[in-house]
Amino acid sequence: MSGSSEHWQPKTMPSILISHAARALARRADAKLRDIGISTSQFPVLVALKDGTQLTQKELAQLANVEQPSMAQLLARMERDGLIHREADPKDGRSSLISLTDNATSLLSPVRTILSQGNQDALVGFNDTEIEQLVTLLHRLISNVGDGRC
Repeated sequence: MSGSSEHWQPKTMPSILISHAARALARRADAKLRDIGISTSQFPVLVALKDGTQLTQKELAQLANVEQPSMAQLLARMERDGLIHREADPKDGRSSLISLTDNATSLLSPVRTILSQGNQDALVGFNDTEIEQLVTLLHRLISNVGDGRC
């Protein structure tokens, strides 16, 4: 156990740095998105349904890689806030199909603008080659940890 502390260098461990960056980026995005009534936790649903697609709660949970109860809570909040609506699934009476409301659809453009600006802010000082390399390395890392959704 004595040698393990030598390897604990949080400021040089990619996994810790990536986690720190992800949290910082999410906090910044949430602060800007709060004004329009959206949060980063809703992105998987917004992205999955952005083109008028209708999906079940189960399908959304799978896409977002979260447990069904977590997705149920998220969808309940989104429904309360007028971002989604549900209708009976004609193929399965026990299930409903979820889609974005017109209100949510109207927020997609401002969300894209906010996220694009956040991306630009995060990459200040990076040249195109560095950005391309970063993206390539992040895709490889995501593949290595078993979550190929990107």
